[in-house]
Amino acid sequence: MTIEDFVRLVRDELGLDVPADALDAAFAEVPGWNSVHLLRLVALLERETGRAVSVPDVLAAPTLGSVYELAVAA
Repeated sequence: MTIEDFVRLVRDELGLDVPADALDAAFAEVPGWNSVHLLRLVALLERETGRAVSVPDVLAAPTLGSVYELAVAA
């Protein structure tokens, strides 16, 4: 999964317009972000990558960019 795929997933599946250059913003700074988005994102990433993503690691992640790194490293 590329970073562009990740941004598209966040935009199309979560309905959040987050540009690639804003992936290092804290979750509190992402317009419209809430904790349900994080859980949905984990399920979407697992579906798209075919790999398990560690929920405890994702919960500790400070940004969408760090979640992306966890997903591609899994």
